Amino acid sequence: MGLLNLLLKDPLGFILIAIPLLYSIIFHELAHGWVAYLMGDPTAKSLGRLSLNPLKHLDPIGTIMLFIFGFGWAKPVPVNFNQLRDRHKGMILVSAAGIITNMLLAFSALFLDRLLSPSPSSMPAVLLYYFAQINIILAAFNLIPLPPLDGSKILMGFASPSVQNFLFRLERYGFFIIIALLYLGVLDPVIRFFQWMILSLIKLLLP
Repeated sequence: MGLLNLLLKDPLGFILIAIPLLYSIIFHELAHGWVAYLMGDPTAKSLGRLSLNPLKHLDPIGTIMLFIFGFGWAKPVPVNFNQLRDRHKGMILVSAAGIITNMLLAFSALFLDRLLSPSPSSMPAVLLYYFAQINIILAAFNLIPLPPLDGSKILMGFASPSVQNFLFRLERYGFFIIIALLYLGVLDPVIRFFQWMILSLIKLLLP
């Protein structure tokens, strides 16, 4: 259900989903910028993008898509991979940072759910459940090795120059390819597999 429909039918449900989703995306982008900064690239910091202020990150089209379809995005934090101290290692770590952040947020939410919410129907339990699920979905989606998703950048860090060049050339069409594959349902089993993998890892680590 699109968030616009949810807002009209269930304002409380809208808040429970929209705010965690918004900040899950923001934390994802912040992680890219912070790791890039630690590895020698000050681009995001110099542009004021290492901020929790949503106005620094909102993308107009991504926000509209979020409200209509329940799927959207923030403005990517700019990273100059050529400024990283180790370009190949940096590409892997910077790209993985957003995914790892979403996984850590999901783990924290499920851990707190076990610790603080004796009733699965309580408001804290519902909020923590949504927050965990949103972050698992974001991590799983970004693991797909298609540009411009993070999975493609991680793959580039390990791939040969010819594969890297192919993925770089594909990136200009990547958004349209991903939308088409999502519409056709081709990516559904891939996303479900990554969700299962992430959730299995989190359950393994939960006390």
